[in-house]
Amino acid sequence: MSQLKRTPLYDVYQQYGGKTIDFGGWDLPVQFSSIKEEHEAVRTAAGLFDVSHMGEFEVKGEGALHFLQKMMTNDISKIKDGGAQYTAMCYEDGGTVDDLLVYKIKDHDYLLVVNAANIEKDFSWLQQHCPKDIELNNISEDMSQLALQGPLAEQVLQKLSKNQNLQEITFFKFQTEVELAGMSALVSRTGYTGEDGFEIYCRPEDAIPLWNAILEVGKEMGVLPCGLGARDTLRFEANLALYGQELSKDITPLEAGIGFAVKVDKEVPFLGQDVLRKQKQEGTPRKLVGIEMIERGIPRHGYKVFLNETEIGEVTTGTQSPTLKKNVGLALVHTEHATLDTELHVEIRGKKVLAKVVSTPFYKRPKK
Repeated sequence: MSQLKRTPLYDVYQQYGGKTIDFGGWDLPVQFSSIKEEHEAVRTAAGLFDVSHMGEFEVKGEGALHFLQKMMTNDISKIKDGGAQYTAMCYEDGGTVDDLLVYKIKDHDYLLVVNAANIEKDFSWLQQHCPKDIELNNISEDMSQLALQGPLAEQVLQKLSKNQNLQEITFFKFQTEVELAGMSALVSRTGYTGEDGFEIYCRPEDAIPLWNAILEVGKEMGVLPCGLGARDTLRFEANLALYGQELSKDITPLEAGIGFAVKVDKEVPFLGQDVLRKQKQEGTPRKLVGIEMIERGIPRHGYKVFLNETEIGEVTTGTQSPTLKKNVGLALVHTEHATLDTELHVEIRGKKVLAKVVSTPFYKRPKK
C-alpha cells in the first residue's frame, strides 16, 4: 500500500485532537472536536482549516494571458492585478477537467490553485497545451495554505497583521507579502464555506507557527480548528461545487450550475467552447437541483433518484444540514424534472423515499 501524503501541519493534528482519514491519497483530519461543533463555529465565529493539500501552479510569460484564455472557461482578461477569479477547465467535449482559482499577481504572472486530487492530472493537461515560451511550474510542494473562515475571521487575523489593513482586501482580491505573526504570506479574501474569510498562502515551514498563532489569538473568540467534515457540510449548504461529485469529466460546468464562470463569447476560444455554447443556447440535458427529504432518510452521494418508477438522476452530495436541521441533498436530474416542488424518490438502501425539489443555496450568510 502506498504511503499517504501529509501536509506540513500533520505533526500538530494530534495536539488539537485531529482524527485523520485517507482523502484522495492524503492523510487529513476529518474532524478535531466534532463536525457539528466545527460547522457551528464557522457560521457564528471562525474556523481554521489546513488546506495545504491543494495544488498551486505558476504561469508566467508574455503569452500567459492568451494561454489561460484558451484553457479556462471564464474571461481571464477581466482579472486586474491583485484579483482572483473562479473558473473551470474543460475537455473538448465540455466535460470538466477541474474547477479552480486564478490569481493575477501582475501582467504575465498568474497563480492557479487547483483541487488536491487533480494536481497531476491538471498539470499534465496544461503541459499538453502549453506553448514553449510559457513558464509553467508546479509549486505545490513549496506552498502551504490555511483557510480562516467565519464572520470573525477578519477580526482574528487583523490581530496578527501589523502592515496590512485587512478591510482593504475585498472579496476575491488578495495582497502579497502580508505580515502575519512576523511571517510573510499571500492573503486572499476567498474561501469555500459560504462565509466571509481568508485563504492564506505561506511557506511550508511557516505553516505550524501560523496555525498556532491564529488559534491562540482566536481562542477567546471561539475559533476552532476544523476538518474535512465541516468543510464539506459548509460548502454543501452554500451550494459550492465539489469536483468528483457535482463536477467531473462527465458533467459540464453548465449542468453543475456554475454557468456564471463560463463565458462562451470571449475573444479567445477555449477548449470545450462549442459544446458549452450549444448547451447555453439550447439548455442542458441534466440540471443540478436541491432536494429535501419529505420522508425519513438521508440522501447520499451516488443514490439513485426516481420519478415514479423511472430513474431520472442521482444524488451528488447529501447530508443532514447542521444549520437547517433537515435532510437535504444536491442531485443531477433530467432537466424536465428540475422544477421547484417536483416530488421524486431517492432510493435509500433499496427503498424509495419521498423527496421534493427545492431552491439552493440552502444557506446564505446574513448581510452585514
